[in-house]
Amino acid sequence: MANKQHISKQYNQDLESVKNKVLNMGGLVELQVKSAIHALIEKDEELAKKVAQSDYKVNKFEVEIDEDCAQLIAKRQPAAGDLRLIIAIIKVITDLERIGDEAEKIGRYAQKLALKKVKTGMHAELSSLGDKVISILHDALDTFARMDADQAMKVVTADQQIDEEFDRVSRLLITHMMEDPRNIKNMLHVTWCARALERIGDHAQNICEYVIYLVDGKDVRHIELETSE
Repeated sequence: MANKQHISKQYNQDLESVKNKVLNMGGLVELQVKSAIHALIEKDEELAKKVAQSDYKVNKFEVEIDEDCAQLIAKRQPAAGDLRLIIAIIKVITDLERIGDEAEKIGRYAQKLALKKVKTGMHAELSSLGDKVISILHDALDTFARMDADQAMKVVTADQQIDEEFDRVSRLLITHMMEDPRNIKNMLHVTWCARALERIGDHAQNICEYVIYLVDGKDVRHIELETSE
């Protein structure tokens, strides 16, 4: 549907160009998230600083793609599937920009933790949560690239695993704070990083919901998954 050919070859090229920009933005965001998680777990101060200062690249992509979409709407007056594609793209880049914000947040807290040489005792738990978040983000971007609604639904369902992992990490962090109140501030920083990872999972889920809407014309937001089939 989204890749149908138009009478105007330039129109096809313009649509494909915008979609490719979204994928490039997604690749950048995915790299930011991976770097943020690595910096947090390995206490890499320099990498954390780099992540915290690189969000402007993601913001620049969002502004450019927004402008491209506005130009397409003004010049081509898209209808039906094309209009849904452009609306989905505008929504997707909003979520990608917010994922970039969460990565920046992790970078800032990771920098503080690395500077203080804080031992969180949460290496395995944060690694597990981070791996799940990277996986769901990668899969979400892949579903958008291939416009695969079936795979998108699987990713939406998988987000529950991240919520459960976050709850487990949160309980462990609370236990650490209760055992040693002197470490509360540092553990709060780790908690906020874990929360940022959980939110990245939510934004990845949103992207998949837009793909389902784009391909099937079905809005699965805010409803039970059982009723969306």
